Amino acid sequence: MRFEHMRPHQLRAAIAAGVPAVLPIGVQEYHGEHLPVGVDLLAVTRCAERLEAEAPERVILLPSFAYGAASHAVAGPAGTGTLHVDAAAFLPFATALFTGLLNIGLRNIHGVIHHQTENFLQGMPTDLTFRLAARQATFAHLEATRGQGWWGKGDMASYYEGHAQGDNPFNWISIHPLMPAEVAQHFPFDHAGEGETALMLALAPELVEPARMAQNDTWYTESAPKAARAQGEAGVAVILAHLRQVLGV
Repeated sequence: MRFEHMRPHQLRAAIAAGVPAVLPIGVQEYHGEHLPVGVDLLAVTRCAERLEAEAPERVILLPSFAYGAASHAVAGPAGTGTLHVDAAAFLPFATALFTGLLNIGLRNIHGVIHHQTENFLQGMPTDLTFRLAARQATFAHLEATRGQGWWGKGDMASYYEGHAQGDNPFNWISIHPLMPAEVAQHFPFDHAGEGETALMLALAPELVEPARMAQNDTWYTESAPKAARAQGEAGVAVILAHLRQVLGV
């Protein structure tokens, strides 16, 4: 179900059933001459769309966030399409977004990102910002609804037992990489090379221009000509299996 298409009765039923809500998170960044600047966002949105299409009643697909902290590590902005928004600028937005989703009643929210996630355990600006926003929104919601000192009250005596069983308010919002290490073991993780080109051939073939690969003069695109659509579809299958697992669908 797409959030923007849902009627209130559908939303109420989905909340009662604990249906996971998926927020695609992305950036706009130079990916060579043969790929679109929205590769990182498209990888998430197109995979999420496939997942939602499999069983629309089991997933809520939220509108995407497209303007993360791309950085200029790969390329400067002039003439490349790299659009960098400082993390400090969208932290208030992300916090307000999660606050609003919690106020609606959602308690199974999952942000999914595919940008600089090879270092996900340590974090990079965009995913760290959304993770911080999730925590800030959750703390604020708990204090607003349960009062100050909510954790120290007597009815929280079973907190650690519940935490071990997964009953944890800090699981209300989770941020995941599209391709964690275990997925990357089965598919090339790169930037605009064989892996991402194959993903785009599978997910957005109309946006790939193989003829322009000859215009690339960067080390990270050298493997791109080896990419094949079938390879990309195999990667998508691994990604979808990962998403089903983390979402519980």
